[in-house]
Amino acid sequence: MPYQSEVIANIINRLNIQYFLPAIQREFVWHQEQIIRLFDSVMRGYPVSSFLFWELKPENRENWDIYRFVDNFKEGGTRNEPAHVDGVQQLILVLDGQQRFTSLLIGLKGSYTMKKKYMRHNSTNAWSIQRLYLDLLKNPKTPDIDAEEGIHYGFQFFADTPLNTKDHYWLKVGRILDFSNENKFREFKYNERENLPGDVTKNQIAVFEQNLDRLYWAIWKDAVISYYIETDQDYDRVLDIFVRANEGGTPLSKSDLLLSMATSKWKNLNARDEIYSFVDRLNNELPRKNKLNKDFIMKACLVLSDLPIPYKVSTFNNQNLELIEKNWVDIKEAIETGVQLVNIFGIDRDTLTSANALTPILYYLYKHPGKAPMELTPSDVRNAQLIRTWLTSALLNNAFGGQSDQALTETRRILKDNENHGDFPVDALNAEISKMHRNTNFDEATIDNFLEISYGKQQTFLALSLLYDDNNWGTLHFQQDHIFPKSLFSEKRMNEEGINPYLQDRYINSMNSIGNLQLLLPIEHKDKLAKDFDEWIVTRDESFKVRHLIPLDESLYRFDRFDKFIEAREALIRERLKSLFIRIQEKGGD
Repeated sequence: MPYQSEVIANIINRLNIQYFLPAIQREFVWHQEQIIRLFDSVMRGYPVSSFLFWELKPENRENWDIYRFVDNFKEGGTRNEPAHVDGVQQLILVLDGQQRFTSLLIGLKGSYTMKKKYMRHNSTNAWSIQRLYLDLLKNPKTPDIDAEEGIHYGFQFFADTPLNTKDHYWLKVGRILDFSNENKFREFKYNERENLPGDVTKNQIAVFEQNLDRLYWAIWKDAVISYYIETDQDYDRVLDIFVRANEGGTPLSKSDLLLSMATSKWKNLNARDEIYSFVDRLNNELPRKNKLNKDFIMKACLVLSDLPIPYKVSTFNNQNLELIEKNWVDIKEAIETGVQLVNIFGIDRDTLTSANALTPILYYLYKHPGKAPMELTPSDVRNAQLIRTWLTSALLNNAFGGQSDQALTETRRILKDNENHGDFPVDALNAEISKMHRNTNFDEATIDNFLEISYGKQQTFLALSLLYDDNNWGTLHFQQDHIFPKSLFSEKRMNEEGINPYLQDRYINSMNSIGNLQLLLPIEHKDKLAKDFDEWIVTRDESFKVRHLIPLDESLYRFDRFDKFIEAREALIRERLKSLFIRIQEKGGD
């Protein structure tokens, strides 16, 4: 069958009525800027690439999960809703073109909801429902310094109808769909022209008419949608077509492919709904918030099911997909247990710098379902300490950064070899990771890097938490505190304190370093702020100072000896890290 052409208005009016999406499609991911660029291309007569449809025969409808196009999108992700297609004549599924069709649908019939800057996600006023408008007085031949590069027409999203002035006349783009009859359009154009401010120029009126005419022709007259309809009902052929068609545009990730194939092959569960709802639970329904995604879950499915870890089409055969479905309940349990465990350590969306580093822990829990690292028996506490220290070190050393498939493959092998070991096999894991020129231990070089971590960085909490024996960082809120407060480090204050000018730069460079940071409970932090430092520090007993690795030599508490204090505390930190890993090796060898 040859390619066919159609106007945008006719296609848009068929979306969610005759045209739907197969479950193998990814979610809508375009930003407002991409939507505006698409409309600008349509207005300029540029090709918007071809589309690929699949006509699904009535006898095969029960074999497919079918979804609606999103028309009202919310930033951060909006799930496609299942479609009810009983009675639909000539049911068409879109294999290539979802992002473009959804963008056209949002711009012409729907909305795009954005979060307002600096507002919390759960605030009732945090979200702004916006619709697409076109400035009919914007001359597409005149560059706009405020517009995105390469954009000629004045498209913009607004929450409320923008005010018209002598320089701007805004039309909600979707209104153009009201005029299938050309005579009605001419009448509308005449009425709108009469509404223009009296002081507009003839040139502006000409631009107004040209823009409005161009919009009408782009939506109702120009057959810019070129599409091919596949009618073959063979699943493997259609899937191969889908993968090839989605190699352009927003790339089809390998996890998209795996999820798509699982959705079509799982017999008793809807993989798409299962994965997405589980991601939502991990991120939003646990005591602490996380920022995980379907890619992490799909990769974990491969690792935990002892399947090849690199994404290859050959891995996604029926046998392996059935195995993942069979294991899914246990996989979910291991993942949720692992995420809750690291949340207890205080590692969450703000501090989990590499989700891949979490995966070996998930594999360990999957292979040891009877283990309960969150319990309080001595062996559980010991095992939790092993896991916490190993994960924190792996994150600080970026041991699973970059191309991590090899690291995941080799660490899984070590975990399988030590399956009967009992506790988390830290020593064996560290030895294997070091062979890949990665590090989860602390030698002199990595300790030097550790001491360079500064206040306010994503890794700072992780680094500080490693200096304490506590496991339950997730149950209480701790604040990063400057031992010598920042207020001391102004030039005026340092001069008043008699700090030699040549030392002041050194003081400032050390102010935000790990050597001057500790973790305090809010009540401790508040009490500290209420007193001068030299007055407050002497009220702390020796156990407090030992816990926070504060030198016991009280002469170092004077601000004029701050540089010596840092040297002494960094020495204690070095001892702490070295002794910590000696203890870990001893426990790991039990």
